[in-house]
Amino acid sequence: MKSIAVAGTGYVGLTTGTCFADMGNQVTCIDIDQEKIDKLRAGAVPIFEPGLSEMIARNVKAGRLRFTTDYAEALADAGFVFICVGTPSGVDGEAELRYVRMAAESIAHAMTHPLIIVNKSTVPVGTGDWVADIVQRSQHTHIAFDVVSCPEFMREGSAIYDFMNPDRVVLGSKNSDAAEKVAQLHLPLRTRIIVTDLRTAEMIKYASNAFLATKIAFINEIATICEQLGADVQEVAVGMGYDKRIGPHFLNAGLGYGGSCFPKDVKALEHMALVQGSHPALLRAVMDINRDARRWAVFTLRSLLNGPLADRKVGLLGLAFKPNTDDIRDAPALEIARMLQYEGALVSGYDPVAMANVARENPELRLVEDPYELAEGMDALVVCTEWNEFKQLDMTRIKQAMCRPIVVDGRNIYEPQQMLDLGFTYRAVGRGSFLSNGR
Repeated sequence: MKSIAVAGTGYVGLTTGTCFADMGNQVTCIDIDQEKIDKLRAGAVPIFEPGLSEMIARNVKAGRLRFTTDYAEALADAGFVFICVGTPSGVDGEAELRYVRMAAESIAHAMTHPLIIVNKSTVPVGTGDWVADIVQRSQHTHIAFDVVSCPEFMREGSAIYDFMNPDRVVLGSKNSDAAEKVAQLHLPLRTRIIVTDLRTAEMIKYASNAFLATKIAFINEIATICEQLGADVQEVAVGMGYDKRIGPHFLNAGLGYGGSCFPKDVKALEHMALVQGSHPALLRAVMDINRDARRWAVFTLRSLLNGPLADRKVGLLGLAFKPNTDDIRDAPALEIARMLQYEGALVSGYDPVAMANVARENPELRLVEDPYELAEGMDALVVCTEWNEFKQLDMTRIKQAMCRPIVVDGRNIYEPQQMLDLGFTYRAVGRGSFLSNGR
Protein backbone atom coordinates (compact mmCIF):
# COMPACT_ATOMS: atom_id res chain seq x y z
CA MET A 1 0.00 0.00 0.00
CA LYS A 2 1.27 3.46 -0.98
CA SER A 3 0.27 6.85 0.39
CA ILE A 4 -0.83 9.18 -2.41
CA ALA A 5 -2.04 12.78 -2.50
CA VAL A 6 -4.08 14.09 -5.43
CA ALA A 7 -4.37 17.84 -6.02
CA GLY A 8 -7.68 18.66 -7.72
CA THR A 9 -11.10 17.02 -7.49
CA GLY A 10 -12.41 17.48 -11.02
CA TYR A 11 -12.99 14.61 -13.45
CA VAL A 12 -9.34 13.63 -13.62
CA GLY A 13 -8.40 14.15 -9.97
CA LEU A 14 -11.47 12.55 -8.44
CA THR A 15 -11.32 9.54 -10.75
CA THR A 16 -7.56 9.14 -10.30
CA GLY A 17 -7.70 9.37 -6.53
CA THR A 18 -10.69 7.07 -6.19
CA CYS A 19 -9.26 4.42 -8.52
CA PHE A 20 -5.90 4.42 -6.73
CA ALA A 21 -7.80 3.99 -3.44
CA ASP A 22 -9.79 1.13 -4.92
CA MET A 23 -6.47 -0.52 -5.80
CA GLY A 24 -5.66 -0.58 -2.07
CA ASN A 25 -3.69 2.63 -1.63
CA GLN A 26 -4.18 5.34 0.99
CA VAL A 27 -5.34 8.43 -0.91
CA THR A 28 -6.03 12.01 0.13
CA CYS A 29 -7.67 14.32 -2.41
CA ILE A 30 -7.00 18.04 -2.04
CA ASP A 31 -9.02 20.97 -3.35
CA ILE A 32 -8.90 24.66 -2.49
CA ASP A 33 -12.69 24.86 -2.83
CA GLN A 34 -13.99 24.30 0.72
CA GLU A 35 -17.58 23.89 -0.45
CA LYS A 36 -16.59 21.10 -2.82
CA ILE A 37 -14.62 19.30 -0.09
CA ASP A 38 -17.54 19.65 2.34
CA LYS A 39 -19.86 18.08 -0.21
CA LEU A 40 -17.47 15.21 -0.88
CA ARG A 41 -17.13 14.55 2.85
CA ALA A 42 -20.93 14.49 3.05
CA GLY A 43 -21.10 11.93 0.25
CA ALA A 44 -22.19 14.31 -2.53
CA VAL A 45 -20.17 13.94 -5.74
CA PRO A 46 -19.88 17.22 -7.71
CA ILE A 47 -19.69 15.56 -11.14
CA PHE A 48 -21.69 12.90 -12.95
CA GLU A 49 -19.58 9.91 -13.88
CA PRO A 50 -21.13 6.43 -14.03
CA GLY A 51 -20.03 4.29 -11.07
CA LEU A 52 -17.94 7.00 -9.41
CA SER A 53 -20.29 7.80 -6.50
CA GLU A 54 -20.47 4.16 -5.50
CA MET A 55 -16.70 3.72 -5.72
CA ILE A 56 -16.07 6.85 -3.63
CA ALA A 57 -18.52 5.71 -0.94
CA ARG A 58 -16.93 2.25 -0.79
CA ASN A 59 -13.40 3.58 -0.36
CA VAL A 60 -14.35 6.30 2.13
CA LYS A 61 -16.07 3.64 4.22
CA ALA A 62 -12.97 1.45 4.00
CA GLY A 63 -10.82 4.34 5.22
CA ARG A 64 -8.69 4.47 2.07
CA LEU A 65 -10.02 7.76 0.69
CA ARG A 66 -10.39 11.15 2.34
CA PHE A 67 -10.75 14.79 1.32
CA THR A 68 -9.13 17.99 2.58
CA THR A 69 -8.24 21.57 1.69
CA ASP A 70 -4.99 21.33 3.68
CA TYR A 71 -1.89 20.48 1.64
CA ALA A 72 0.18 19.87 4.78
CA GLU A 73 -2.33 17.29 5.98
CA ALA A 74 -2.46 15.58 2.61
CA LEU A 75 1.32 15.46 2.13
CA ALA A 76 2.22 14.44 5.69
CA ASP A 77 2.67 10.75 4.84
CA ALA A 78 2.52 10.86 1.05
CA GLY A 79 5.21 9.49 -1.21
CA PHE A 80 3.50 10.76 -4.36
CA VAL A 81 1.41 13.81 -5.18
CA PHE A 82 -0.51 13.92 -8.45
CA ILE A 83 -1.32 17.33 -9.92
CA CYS A 84 -4.76 16.98 -11.54
CA VAL A 85 -5.95 20.58 -11.80
CA GLY A 86 -7.62 22.30 -14.74
CA THR A 87 -5.67 23.85 -17.62
CA PRO A 88 -8.31 25.91 -19.48
CA SER A 89 -7.67 27.77 -22.71
CA GLY A 90 -6.18 31.23 -22.45
CA VAL A 91 -6.92 34.26 -24.62
CA ASP A 92 -4.78 33.07 -27.54
CA GLY A 93 -5.61 29.38 -27.18
CA GLU A 94 -2.63 28.63 -24.96
CA ALA A 95 -3.09 26.36 -21.94
CA GLU A 96 -3.65 28.49 -18.84
CA LEU A 97 -1.36 27.18 -16.08
CA ARG A 98 -2.31 29.30 -13.08
CA TYR A 99 -3.85 26.34 -11.24
CA VAL A 100 -0.77 24.21 -11.92
CA ARG A 101 1.40 27.02 -10.54
CA MET A 102 -0.77 27.31 -7.43
CA ALA A 103 -0.61 23.55 -6.86
CA ALA A 104 3.18 23.47 -7.33
CA GLU A 105 3.68 26.36 -4.91
CA SER A 106 1.38 24.79 -2.34
CA ILE A 107 3.24 21.50 -2.59
CA ALA A 108 6.58 23.27 -2.13
CA HIS A 109 5.35 25.10 0.97
CA ALA A 110 3.81 22.01 2.58
CA MET A 111 6.29 19.22 1.83
CA THR A 112 8.41 18.01 4.73
CA HIS A 113 10.11 15.01 3.11
CA PRO A 114 11.16 13.87 -0.38
CA LEU A 115 8.26 13.52 -2.83
CA ILE A 116 7.58 12.43 -6.36
CA ILE A 117 5.42 15.08 -8.02
CA VAL A 118 3.38 13.64 -10.89
CA ASN A 119 1.85 15.93 -13.53
CA LYS A 120 -1.37 14.28 -14.69
CA SER A 121 -3.05 17.44 -15.98
CA THR A 122 -2.72 18.06 -19.71
CA VAL A 123 0.06 20.62 -19.84
CA PRO A 124 2.20 22.22 -22.57
CA VAL A 125 5.49 20.64 -23.51
CA GLY A 126 8.09 21.92 -21.05
CA THR A 127 5.74 22.21 -18.08
CA GLY A 128 7.52 19.45 -16.14
CA ASP A 129 10.71 21.52 -16.10
CA TRP A 130 8.68 24.62 -15.22
CA VAL A 131 7.00 22.87 -12.27
CA ALA A 132 10.39 21.70 -11.01
CA ASP A 133 11.68 25.29 -11.11
CA ILE A 134 8.61 26.57 -9.24
CA VAL A 135 8.91 23.96 -6.50
CA GLN A 136 12.63 24.55 -6.11
CA ARG A 137 12.18 28.33 -5.85
CA SER A 138 9.18 28.09 -3.50
CA GLN A 139 10.58 25.69 -0.92
CA HIS A 140 11.32 27.18 2.50
CA THR A 141 14.15 24.68 2.96
CA HIS A 142 15.62 22.43 0.31
CA ILE A 143 13.94 19.03 0.16
CA ALA A 144 14.64 16.55 -2.63
CA PHE A 145 11.89 15.85 -5.14
CA ASP A 146 11.40 14.54 -8.66
CA VAL A 147 8.86 15.46 -11.33
CA VAL A 148 7.24 12.78 -13.47
CA SER A 149 4.80 13.35 -16.33
CA CYS A 150 1.95 10.81 -16.43
CA PRO A 151 -0.70 12.18 -18.81
CA GLU A 152 -4.26 10.92 -18.45
CA PHE A 153 -6.19 9.23 -21.25
CA MET A 154 -9.61 8.96 -19.62
CA ARG A 155 -12.87 9.65 -21.42
CA GLU A 156 -15.69 11.31 -19.55
CA GLY A 157 -18.53 8.83 -19.24
CA SER A 158 -16.16 5.87 -19.06
CA ALA A 159 -13.39 7.33 -16.89
CA ILE A 160 -13.28 4.51 -14.33
CA TYR A 161 -13.06 1.84 -17.02
CA ASP A 162 -10.38 3.80 -18.86
CA PHE A 163 -8.27 4.24 -15.70
CA MET A 164 -8.54 0.59 -14.75
CA ASN A 165 -8.11 -0.76 -18.31
CA PRO A 166 -5.70 1.62 -20.05
CA ASP A 167 -4.21 0.99 -23.48
CA ARG A 168 -0.92 2.21 -22.03
CA VAL A 169 0.60 4.24 -19.21
CA VAL A 170 3.00 6.95 -20.37
CA LEU A 171 5.68 8.17 -17.95
CA GLY A 172 8.30 10.83 -18.53
CA SER A 173 11.05 11.94 -16.17
CA LYS A 174 14.67 12.99 -15.96
CA ASN A 175 15.12 10.45 -13.15
CA SER A 176 14.58 6.83 -14.18
CA ASP A 177 14.25 5.73 -10.54
CA ALA A 178 11.34 8.15 -10.01
CA ALA A 179 9.65 6.92 -13.19
CA GLU A 180 10.10 3.34 -12.02
CA LYS A 181 8.41 4.12 -8.69
CA VAL A 182 5.41 5.64 -10.48
CA ALA A 183 5.39 2.62 -12.79
CA GLN A 184 5.11 0.39 -9.72
CA LEU A 185 1.88 2.19 -8.77
CA HIS A 186 0.41 1.18 -12.12
CA LEU A 187 1.61 -2.44 -12.26
CA PRO A 188 -1.74 -3.85 -11.00
CA LEU A 189 -3.33 -2.48 -14.19
CA ARG A 190 -1.31 -5.01 -16.24
CA THR A 191 -0.79 -2.79 -19.26
CA ARG A 192 2.05 -1.43 -21.37
CA ILE A 193 4.16 1.13 -19.52
CA ILE A 194 6.12 3.52 -21.72
CA VAL A 195 8.99 5.36 -20.04
CA THR A 196 10.47 8.35 -21.85
CA ASP A 197 11.63 11.90 -21.12
CA LEU A 198 9.40 14.65 -19.72
CA ARG A 199 8.81 16.58 -22.91
CA THR A 200 8.09 13.53 -25.02
CA ALA A 201 5.53 12.28 -22.50
CA GLU A 202 3.80 15.66 -22.54
CA MET A 203 3.79 15.67 -26.34
CA ILE A 204 2.31 12.16 -26.54
CA LYS A 205 -0.83 13.45 -24.82
CA TYR A 206 -1.29 16.40 -27.17
CA ALA A 207 -0.47 14.38 -30.28
CA SER A 208 -2.97 11.67 -29.26
CA ASN A 209 -5.84 14.07 -28.69
CA ALA A 210 -5.05 16.07 -31.82
CA PHE A 211 -5.06 12.90 -33.91
CA LEU A 212 -8.43 11.76 -32.53
CA ALA A 213 -9.88 15.23 -33.16
CA THR A 214 -8.50 14.99 -36.69
CA LYS A 215 -10.33 11.67 -37.27
CA ILE A 216 -13.59 13.31 -36.18
CA ALA A 217 -12.95 16.31 -38.44
CA PHE A 218 -12.04 14.03 -41.33
CA ILE A 219 -15.26 12.00 -41.18
CA ASN A 220 -17.28 15.23 -40.91
CA GLU A 221 -15.53 16.53 -44.03
CA ILE A 222 -16.40 13.26 -45.76
CA ALA A 223 -19.99 13.61 -44.49
CA THR A 224 -20.29 16.99 -46.21
CA ILE A 225 -19.13 15.47 -49.48
CA CYS A 226 -21.43 12.46 -49.04
CA GLU A 227 -24.41 14.74 -48.60
CA GLN A 228 -23.68 16.45 -51.90
CA LEU A 229 -23.00 13.25 -53.81
CA GLY A 230 -25.80 11.10 -52.41
CA ALA A 231 -23.59 8.68 -50.49
CA ASP A 232 -24.21 7.47 -46.91
CA VAL A 233 -21.42 8.40 -44.51
CA GLN A 234 -22.54 5.74 -42.02
CA GLU A 235 -21.78 3.01 -44.53
CA VAL A 236 -18.62 4.79 -45.64
CA ALA A 237 -17.37 4.79 -42.04
CA VAL A 238 -18.11 1.10 -41.63
CA GLY A 239 -16.22 0.31 -44.82
CA MET A 240 -13.27 2.42 -43.71
CA GLY A 241 -13.25 1.06 -40.17
CA TYR A 242 -12.67 -2.54 -41.22
CA ASP A 243 -9.26 -1.47 -42.50
CA LYS A 244 -6.88 -2.28 -39.63
CA ARG A 245 -4.76 0.73 -40.53
CA ILE A 246 -7.74 3.02 -39.86
CA GLY A 247 -9.97 1.30 -37.29
CA PRO A 248 -13.63 2.03 -36.52
CA HIS A 249 -13.25 4.42 -33.60
CA PHE A 250 -13.93 8.19 -33.85
CA LEU A 251 -15.53 7.83 -37.28
CA ASN A 252 -19.01 8.96 -36.24
CA ALA A 253 -20.07 11.96 -38.32
CA GLY A 254 -22.05 14.56 -36.41
CA LEU A 255 -21.88 17.95 -34.74
CA GLY A 256 -18.18 17.66 -33.95
CA TYR A 257 -16.17 17.23 -30.79
CA GLY A 258 -16.55 19.17 -27.55
CA GLY A 259 -15.76 18.78 -23.87
CA SER A 260 -12.79 19.71 -21.76
CA CYS A 261 -10.02 18.04 -23.80
CA PHE A 262 -10.13 18.05 -27.59
CA PRO A 263 -11.07 21.72 -28.15
CA LYS A 264 -8.51 23.18 -25.77
CA ASP A 265 -5.78 20.66 -26.56
CA VAL A 266 -5.92 21.25 -30.31
CA LYS A 267 -5.86 25.01 -29.69
CA ALA A 268 -2.97 24.68 -27.26
CA LEU A 269 -0.93 22.54 -29.66
CA GLU A 270 -1.57 25.06 -32.45
CA HIS A 271 -0.39 27.83 -30.12
CA MET A 272 2.76 25.91 -29.18
CA ALA A 273 3.52 25.36 -32.87
CA LEU A 274 3.02 29.04 -33.74
CA VAL A 275 5.24 30.21 -30.89
CA GLN A 276 8.01 27.95 -32.20
CA GLY A 277 7.64 29.21 -35.76
CA SER A 278 5.80 26.20 -37.21
CA HIS A 279 2.80 26.38 -39.53
CA PRO A 280 0.05 24.10 -38.05
CA ALA A 281 -2.20 24.09 -41.13
CA LEU A 282 -3.79 20.71 -40.36
CA LEU A 283 -4.69 21.70 -36.80
CA ARG A 284 -6.31 24.88 -38.09
CA ALA A 285 -8.33 22.90 -40.62
CA VAL A 286 -9.50 20.54 -37.86
CA MET A 287 -10.79 23.48 -35.82
CA ASP A 288 -12.47 25.06 -38.86
CA ILE A 289 -14.26 21.82 -39.76
CA ASN A 290 -15.41 21.41 -36.17
CA ARG A 291 -16.93 24.89 -36.17
CA ASP A 292 -18.63 24.17 -39.50
CA ALA A 293 -20.16 20.98 -38.10
CA ARG A 294 -22.07 23.02 -35.55
CA ARG A 295 -23.12 25.66 -38.05
CA TRP A 296 -24.50 22.87 -40.25
CA ALA A 297 -27.39 22.43 -37.81
CA VAL A 298 -28.37 26.10 -38.10
CA PHE A 299 -28.00 26.18 -41.90
CA THR A 300 -30.11 23.03 -42.15
CA LEU A 301 -32.85 24.50 -39.96
CA ARG A 302 -32.97 27.63 -42.13
CA SER A 303 -33.37 25.46 -45.20
CA LEU A 304 -36.05 23.18 -43.77
CA LEU A 305 -38.01 26.04 -42.19
CA ASN A 306 -37.84 28.02 -45.44
CA GLY A 307 -36.30 31.20 -44.17
CA PRO A 308 -35.41 33.23 -41.09
CA LEU A 309 -35.43 31.53 -37.69
CA ALA A 310 -36.91 34.45 -35.73
CA ASP A 311 -39.75 33.24 -33.49
CA ARG A 312 -39.33 29.65 -34.65
CA LYS A 313 -39.57 27.14 -31.81
CA VAL A 314 -36.58 24.78 -31.78
CA GLY A 315 -35.96 22.01 -29.26
CA LEU A 316 -32.51 20.57 -28.52
CA LEU A 317 -32.39 16.89 -27.57
CA GLY A 318 -29.27 16.58 -25.43
CA LEU A 319 -27.15 19.37 -23.98
CA ALA A 320 -24.03 17.65 -22.59
CA PHE A 321 -21.12 17.43 -25.03
CA LYS A 322 -21.46 13.62 -25.04
CA PRO A 323 -23.63 10.98 -23.33
CA ASN A 324 -22.97 9.67 -19.80
CA THR A 325 -21.65 12.98 -18.50
CA ASP A 326 -23.04 16.29 -17.25
CA ASP A 327 -20.10 18.20 -18.74
CA ILE A 328 -21.22 21.06 -20.99
CA ARG A 329 -17.81 22.57 -21.68
CA ASP A 330 -17.66 23.46 -25.38
CA ALA A 331 -20.80 21.40 -25.94
CA PRO A 332 -22.11 21.66 -29.52
CA ALA A 333 -25.68 22.04 -28.20
CA LEU A 334 -24.85 25.23 -26.31
CA GLU A 335 -23.11 26.83 -29.28
CA ILE A 336 -26.05 25.90 -31.50
CA ALA A 337 -28.44 27.34 -28.89
CA ARG A 338 -26.54 30.63 -28.86
CA MET A 339 -26.55 30.86 -32.66
CA LEU A 340 -30.28 30.16 -32.76
CA GLN A 341 -31.01 32.66 -29.99
CA TYR A 342 -28.96 35.28 -31.85
CA GLU A 343 -31.25 34.78 -34.85
CA GLY A 344 -34.34 35.20 -32.67
CA ALA A 345 -35.40 31.57 -32.37
CA LEU A 346 -37.23 30.40 -29.25
CA VAL A 347 -34.98 27.62 -28.02
CA SER A 348 -35.77 24.89 -25.49
CA GLY A 349 -33.68 21.95 -24.35
CA TYR A 350 -33.64 18.70 -22.45
CA ASP A 351 -30.81 16.53 -21.12
CA PRO A 352 -30.96 13.61 -18.67
CA VAL A 353 -28.22 14.94 -16.32
CA ALA A 354 -26.75 18.25 -17.54
CA MET A 355 -29.61 20.70 -17.09
CA ALA A 356 -28.43 22.17 -13.77
CA ASN A 357 -25.13 23.10 -15.41
CA VAL A 358 -26.92 24.48 -18.47
CA ALA A 359 -29.20 26.65 -16.34
CA ARG A 360 -26.11 28.44 -14.99
CA GLU A 361 -24.41 28.72 -18.38
CA ASN A 362 -27.39 29.84 -20.50
CA PRO A 363 -30.27 31.06 -18.31
CA GLU A 364 -32.22 32.16 -21.41
CA LEU A 365 -32.51 28.58 -22.61
CA ARG A 366 -35.89 27.12 -21.64
CA LEU A 367 -35.42 23.72 -19.98
CA VAL A 368 -38.09 21.03 -19.79
CA GLU A 369 -38.48 17.78 -17.88
CA ASP A 370 -38.60 15.18 -20.64
CA PRO A 371 -38.34 14.77 -24.44
CA TYR A 372 -42.10 14.64 -24.95
CA GLU A 373 -42.60 17.97 -23.22
CA LEU A 374 -39.75 19.31 -25.36
CA ALA A 375 -41.59 18.29 -28.53
CA GLU A 376 -44.79 20.16 -27.62
CA GLY A 377 -45.46 22.84 -30.24
CA MET A 378 -41.94 22.71 -31.72
CA ASP A 379 -41.21 23.69 -35.29
CA ALA A 380 -38.13 21.47 -35.25
CA LEU A 381 -36.03 19.22 -33.01
CA VAL A 382 -32.24 18.93 -33.18
CA VAL A 383 -30.52 15.84 -31.78
CA CYS A 384 -27.34 17.16 -30.17
CA THR A 385 -26.29 14.32 -27.83
CA GLU A 386 -26.64 10.60 -28.54
CA TRP A 387 -28.13 9.54 -25.20
CA ASN A 388 -29.45 5.97 -25.37
CA GLU A 389 -32.87 7.06 -24.10
CA PHE A 390 -33.34 9.20 -27.22
CA LYS A 391 -32.93 6.13 -29.42
CA GLN A 392 -35.98 4.50 -27.79
CA LEU A 393 -38.44 7.40 -27.92
CA ASP A 394 -41.99 6.91 -29.16
CA MET A 395 -41.49 8.88 -32.35
CA THR A 396 -45.18 8.76 -33.26
CA ARG A 397 -45.93 10.55 -30.01
CA ILE A 398 -43.11 13.02 -30.71
CA LYS A 399 -44.54 13.77 -34.16
CA GLN A 400 -48.05 14.30 -32.82
CA ALA A 401 -46.74 16.80 -30.26
CA MET A 402 -44.80 18.92 -32.74
CA CYS A 403 -46.17 21.85 -34.70
CA ARG A 404 -44.03 20.77 -37.67
CA PRO A 405 -42.51 17.27 -37.78
CA ILE A 406 -38.95 18.38 -38.58
CA VAL A 407 -36.00 16.50 -37.05
CA VAL A 408 -32.37 17.46 -37.65
CA ASP A 409 -30.39 14.47 -36.41
CA GLY A 410 -26.96 15.80 -35.52
CA ARG A 411 -25.82 12.41 -34.21
CA ASN A 412 -27.32 10.02 -36.78
CA ILE A 413 -29.15 7.99 -34.13
CA TYR A 414 -32.31 7.27 -36.17
CA GLU A 415 -32.88 5.21 -39.27
CA PRO A 416 -33.70 7.66 -42.07
CA GLN A 417 -36.25 5.52 -43.89
CA GLN A 418 -38.16 4.80 -40.68
CA MET A 419 -38.31 8.51 -39.90
CA LEU A 420 -39.54 9.32 -43.39
CA ASP A 421 -42.13 6.54 -43.19
CA LEU A 422 -43.43 8.06 -39.95
CA GLY A 423 -43.98 11.34 -41.79
CA PHE A 424 -41.05 13.35 -40.47
CA THR A 425 -39.09 15.82 -42.51
CA TYR A 426 -35.74 14.37 -41.56
CA ARG A 427 -32.16 15.40 -42.18
CA ALA A 428 -29.11 13.53 -40.86
CA VAL A 429 -25.39 14.23 -41.18
CA GLY A 430 -23.83 13.04 -44.41
CA ARG A 431 -26.62 10.68 -45.40
CA GLY A 432 -27.18 12.18 -48.81
CA SER A 433 -29.57 9.47 -50.01
CA PHE A 434 -32.10 10.55 -47.38
CA LEU A 435 -33.04 14.16 -47.92
CA SER A 436 -36.15 15.68 -46.37
CA ASN A 437 -39.49 14.11 -47.36
CA GLY A 438 -38.03 11.41 -49.58
CA ARG A 439 -35.03 9.75 -51.07
